[in-house]
Formats: sequence, structure tokens, C-alpha cells
Amino acid sequence: MSRAALLVLADGRFPAGGHAHSGGAEAAVKAGRVTDAASLAAFCRGRLHTTGLVTASLSAAAALGADPVALDEAADARTPSPALRLAARRLGRQLMRAARATWPHPELDALAALFPKGAHQPVVLGMTARAAGLGPEDAAYCSAYEGVGGPATAVVRLLGLDPFDATAVLARLAPEVDRVAQDAVRAARTAASVGPDTLPAPSAPLLELGAEAHAAWPVRLFAS
Repeated sequence: MSRAALLVLADGRFPAGGHAHSGGAEAAVKAGRVTDAASLAAFCRGRLHTTGLVTASLSAAAALGADPVALDEAADARTPSPALRLAARRLGRQLMRAARATWPHPELDALAALFPKGAHQPVVLGMTARAAGLGPEDAAYCSAYEGVGGPATAVVRLLGLDPFDATAVLARLAPEVDRVAQDAVRAARTAASVGPDTLPAPSAPLLELGAEAHAAWPVRLFAS
């Protein structure tokens, strides 16, 4: 297992398309729910323990070798918002392009053939980790950190928030990212024996509603 591969996959410069998405932060900023570092921390914490746990579990399960079609269906079932489903598949398609160029693998080729318009991003992330020789823990950490790192970076751009303050938010959330990643791996291991229906499914209605409103804006800085 190469820890250097984990650094490559988790690097914000990895061309997976995430920089174009705010993880719901743009809608939250416009609604006045995120205005400063403290409210950013609350937003990221809520996202981490809901959608963050879901996506980390899906990624860990994919890294373990679970059926990607069943996992993609599970991701669909856990994403009520059509706008978020579309964003997840677009991100999955972009990640797939980067993954196949970086870590060529027949399992990635097969997944790309199954989902020409893109599988859900966490499923692709888990299979990318697998192709890179990484394990479910690595996939879960990548996913969980992405879930808070993306919104924090977006809020720096949206509000002109001091990058030091945004980074401090992420540092203070680190113990919770640890717990979510560990919970995700445990859930993925259970799902590997009994099926993906047992994967976590906590909801985040404000993120879903915000995504639908955001998709209708004529002018926006981020794709989602």
C-alpha cells in the first residue's frame, strides 16, 4: 500500500473537478447561514456527519470491492435532490478521467463502460483508491476530508474569508473527521457481508433544498 498515492489522491491539485463545486456552501452563503468562520465550522460539521458519512461509507465499500452497480443505486437512493445526483455523476465522470490516466486499471475501465455518463463520485473515489493500491480507510478519509475541505475553500472565495481562519476550521474538525472515517469503514465492512442497504443514510434537507435552488440561479460562481 502506497501512502504517497493517498497524498496524490487527496491533493487539491488532483484534476478531479472538485474546485468547481462548493458542496452547498454557495447556497448557504446566499441564505445567510454561513457568514464567518464560526458559521462555516457549523456548516462543515453538519455536512460531515450527514452526507459526509454517507459518501465516506460508499467510498470505503467500493474500495473493499463491493458491487459498484449496487453501490451506485445506494448512492442514488441516498441523494433525493436531482441537482445533487447530477453533480455527483459529473464529478464521478471527471474523477474517472483523472483516475484512469493516473492509475490505469481494468476495474476502472469496466466501471467507465458501465456508466458512460458517470457513476456517483464516492463510488468512483473508492474504486480509484482500490486501483491505486489503497484501502477502505484511505478512501473514507479522502471522502470525509473532501466533504469539508471543498466548502471551506469555496467560502474563502465567496466571502473573502481569511484562509488562515478557514484552515483553522478544518484543523479543529480533524478529530471528527477521524471518527466519521472510522464509522464509515465499519459500516462498509458490515455492508460487504449483508449488502449495501445497511450503509448509513443520514439526511441533510437544507443541502438538498439549497442545491435545487442553486441549480436555478442564472448567475453563480460554483457548479453546485
